[in-house]
Amino acid sequence: MNDSGVPQEGHNKIPKGWFAFFIGVIVFLVVYVARFTPAISGWSFYKQYDEEMNAARKSAAAAPANPGMYVGKAEAIAAGKGEYEASCAACHMADASGGIGPNLKVALKYGATPADLYESIADGRPGGMPPFGQQLGKEKIYKIVAFIESLRK
Repeated sequence: MNDSGVPQEGHNKIPKGWFAFFIGVIVFLVVYVARFTPAISGWSFYKQYDEEMNAARKSAAAAPANPGMYVGKAEAIAAGKGEYEASCAACHMADASGGIGPNLKVALKYGATPADLYESIADGRPGGMPPFGQQLGKEKIYKIVAFIESLRK
């Protein structure tokens, strides 16, 4: 207050901590804009996405295309059992006797060859079977097919 009793604003300086914070925010914004603005840096989420998808396509194409390649191989059956328990047992039960999903030890509606089983797992089926192709990948599905085939014999 001054002598007349009217409040007035003083000429206080900004605290050093607040001033440093203000300068830090400005520096952060300049760096962020320079690094993540496509017109300036050339970075783009879409480019990164395309690169990842191309790499995934190459790895998928490199995998062998024979769903029955692991049938009868003990190591593949053991690995397939673990994958089956993690991804399939909730619906088809641990012994594949069926639950929400059908019994996998008998003749199946969409076929029971390794190729048919692969297609059912990878692409799903109408009426409840979701696709697991992207989630599991070819190799894991091949091993699950080998495990299911071992249960059927």
